[in-house]
Amino acid sequence: MENAGIGWIAAILIGGIAGWLAEQFMKSNMGLLMNILLGIVGAIVANAILGVFGVVMGGWIGYLIAGFIGACILIAVARMIRR
Repeated sequence: MENAGIGWIAAILIGGIAGWLAEQFMKSNMGLLMNILLGIVGAIVANAILGVFGVVMGGWIGYLIAGFIGACILIAVARMIRR
């Protein structure tokens, strides 16, 4: 998050938006707290995965995109484990 140039409060807000967008896209019902967690953890996961391929996303928009991608990945993994 510090590399992206945003603070903790912004990370929570952007994470919540990214988690909500992923929830809508993946058609799941997680709740507000889980959306925030999915968005923040998803951004960390997506940035790590994208970093392997040399893709670096910074700033608010990059964090939002990474959070959305990562949250979608986490929702898909959770669905696979539940089955």
